[in-house]
Amino acid sequence: MKTKNIATIFAILAAALYAINIPLSKILLTQVSPTMMAAFLYLGAGLGLFIYGILTGEREKSNSLTKAELPYTIGMILLDIAAPILLMIGLEMTNSANASLLNNFEIVATSLIAFFAFKELLSKRLTLAIIFVTLASITLSFEGEGSFQFNTGSLLVLAASCCWGLENNCTRMLSSKSSVQITTIKGFFSGLGSLIIALAIGEKIPEIKWIIAVLLLGFIAYGLSINFYIKAQKDLGAAKTSAYYSIAPFLGVFFGILLLNEKPGVQFYIGLMIMIIATVLMIKDTIELQHTHEHVHVHTHEHRHGNLVHTHEHEHVHSHTHIHTEGEGTHRHTHEDIPEHNHQHNF
Repeated sequence: MKTKNIATIFAILAAALYAINIPLSKILLTQVSPTMMAAFLYLGAGLGLFIYGILTGEREKSNSLTKAELPYTIGMILLDIAAPILLMIGLEMTNSANASLLNNFEIVATSLIAFFAFKELLSKRLTLAIIFVTLASITLSFEGEGSFQFNTGSLLVLAASCCWGLENNCTRMLSSKSSVQITTIKGFFSGLGSLIIALAIGEKIPEIKWIIAVLLLGFIAYGLSINFYIKAQKDLGAAKTSAYYSIAPFLGVFFGILLLNEKPGVQFYIGLMIMIIATVLMIKDTIELQHTHEHVHVHTHEHRHGNLVHTHEHEHVHSHTHIHTEGEGTHRHTHEDIPEHNHQHNF
């Protein structure tokens, strides 16, 4: 099989593995409390990537954290504690299909924070995509059936997306670190932080079989997905890999309906159509940026799986932040013309 065909399979596998995160988390939440769930998902990803780093030698390829990077590292960890907890609580109160699409709001949060705080440029196409994502998110957040009240679960998922948006802008400052190192730090420290909070608020430690199940989901949906994404990117490039990965939120919707027998209302399908338009705009924006600039910047690509972000180093022309949520799948891009910057892809 040709190398690019294999890389394409890796990219689609990365999307599919991440896409199972929200529907399977929804199922496991019947046995595991939300904060415990967030803790063991992150610990599973951190432990899995730690072992992967040892086996592949990736841990030795990255620089140590510096004093200047410490505030961003602490911010990243704290936000990675808050975001998955909000997501898991919200997921208990809304359906997984809604949550999968609402994670795309991370595009809006990350892009606007990058624009105002870091003066990154937003293309016209990306700005239009952000507007569409916002409209879709508003549509998905209503209770439905003629009600003008917002769904509390949907609002919590949006709050999680905003936390990840801010977190992504912290992680972008750690561009010298490898994806394995960043993911390991996030997994262990954010997972332990969530575990401490869970115990402090009286949540019970689940049975060992459920702990193993959540750890395994964290490793598969985040760890393995990260690994496949990196492999795909080596042969396909950042833009094409992102394009293939953009199916993740829609696969999440499909898995949610299939595994949970969910039957979303009309407003969900309206939001879905709007989100598809936004995704197409973002794919075009990413690919065209890759082909219309000849100067090269080295930056980090960060990817979020619902409640975990990982970084990938690669060369590109513009700084994009492309999020899949986790969702992850959401898609986020931010663009800037500076020599060193990050292409962040959040899970």
